[in-house]
Amino acid sequence: MLADIHLQNFRSYTDAKYTFSPNVNIIVGPNASGKTNLLEAVLMICKGKSYRAKDSELIQFKKDWSKITATLADNTQRSVKLEPHKSFNINGKEYKRLPSEKTLPVVLFEPNHLQLLSGGPDKRREYLDDIIEQVSPGYSSIRRQYQRTLAQRNNYLKQPRLDQKHMFPWDVRLSQLGGQIIVKRLDLISKFNLILEETYRDLSGDNTKTEIKYLNHWPPEIYETRMLNGLEANIETDKQRGFTSLGPHREDFEILLDKHKSQTTASRGETRTILLALKIVEISVIQDLRQQNPIVLLDDVYSELDTSRRNLLTSSLSKNQIFITSTDIDNKMINRKSLKLIQT
Repeated sequence: MLADIHLQNFRSYTDAKYTFSPNVNIIVGPNASGKTNLLEAVLMICKGKSYRAKDSELIQFKKDWSKITATLADNTQRSVKLEPHKSFNINGKEYKRLPSEKTLPVVLFEPNHLQLLSGGPDKRREYLDDIIEQVSPGYSSIRRQYQRTLAQRNNYLKQPRLDQKHMFPWDVRLSQLGGQIIVKRLDLISKFNLILEETYRDLSGDNTKTEIKYLNHWPPEIYETRMLNGLEANIETDKQRGFTSLGPHREDFEILLDKHKSQTTASRGETRTILLALKIVEISVIQDLRQQNPIVLLDDVYSELDTSRRNLLTSSLSKNQIFITSTDIDNKMINRKSLKLIQT
């Protein structure tokens, strides 16, 4: 939980300080006034990275450095500095990369998430992996290693002379990492499915059977072996295409409503209810696995929800610190006693 934040040369902020409520913080201002930039700064303090830009893009134009400093509710001090290389400081101790155990659990809900079902599978894979990084120590390293190994294999596929003997070590390593990723993804899906249907029912008021189905190539217990065999068998096809055609980076998930694919059959209202249910379940799962209430960032999504869904969302977040951006505010939509308005 954040008590305050200080922004220096960060995005549109040259030097700005804000104090926060432990409950609801409503960031109000016209378009392009820096509301989302403030949320982005909170996310940087929590996770050490932005959800929409490279580190170099966070430094204010014509400035050499940027810094975000925050105080937590327990008086812990932490900061992120970009100059342009990123560094972290927690109570006087420096880090080049924010350790997973030092991150703060956080859940972001922003307008692009409304395209999660209708968009490409890369966004859905990223959605799963971002959550796993927050609840599974070491997963960020596995994810980075997989991406690096995949990039090296893809580069090798583009070489005019391809020696399969030289490709074999990349195939072995990629398969090992792929097997680890699949186990984590399927475990997260199973945790979501434990409460997704009930959450969707509470939001929609009907008894629709709701579940997430992960579309993996092979069962987890044989995934590594089958992936290695598949990579070797598909080497010529991959060379012609110039990319690796098998593995976790090519998989997807779908959400079923009464066994029908929501991506193709759900109405606009059902889609919004599904996404809201996913976010509420995400908050619950992170809370359970981290044993800590995540900070919740709602970036201009209240305008996309009707009054009943707004109330259901906020009522489910009674233990969380919330940051909400809006161009205007209707206080009736927040059922909280402790509310702070922040003007940008």
